[in-house]
Amino acid sequence: MKFLLSLLIIAIVMLCSTTGLAAIHNLGSYGHTYAIAEPDALTQIKEAARKVDWSKVFSRKAQEDRIKHFRPRDLVNLPRAERDRTYLVDLTFVLPFDIPDGKGGVLYPKGYTINPLDYITYPRTLVVIDGSDPKQVRWFTHSEYADSLNTTLLITDGSYYDLAKRLNRPVFYLMEDLAERLKIEAVPSVIRQKGRYMEVREIAIQTKVTARK
Repeated sequence: MKFLLSLLIIAIVMLCSTTGLAAIHNLGSYGHTYAIAEPDALTQIKEAARKVDWSKVFSRKAQEDRIKHFRPRDLVNLPRAERDRTYLVDLTFVLPFDIPDGKGGVLYPKGYTINPLDYITYPRTLVVIDGSDPKQVRWFTHSEYADSLNTTLLITDGSYYDLAKRLNRPVFYLMEDLAERLKIEAVPSVIRQKGRYMEVREIAIQTKVTARK
């Protein structure tokens, strides 16, 4: 589809260019002619560049501060889990367009329902907590997932930078689209594949703390 669209755009550009060239004629000179009085574009760019304080633009500290204080706009605010519960999420979705087979035919037609877990295995475990909640952070550090290289830690709030430094492991923000897709409703939540589904397990940390194995 993208390939066909690209060809269409190229064809339109070529058509416009050909039409424009066919309409060009030498019409001669009429009236008085004058030199162009507009300032040179390159000169303007150089003058604008001289006015910029490049030490601030490329400041190492400024770049580090941007990284440390980065927060995405579409963070998801989720409540703390009030009880333990487990549910399954079906990732089956309907194709919004045809998927070509590369031979001029259609591999999967628009409207076809597909579950990616029928074709792939997701080996990692996702753990979602509120990074600004000390109890949830403590729960994670005392859980079986804290030292697991197979665990991806996601947070709904708090500083990913400070938490990553404290836990000595990568920390990522939970984005809205992922939360909706996995139907995550409360934290802490532990998500892993179970057959054709993703299993979401909410943990009420008020009443228990899972001991590290």
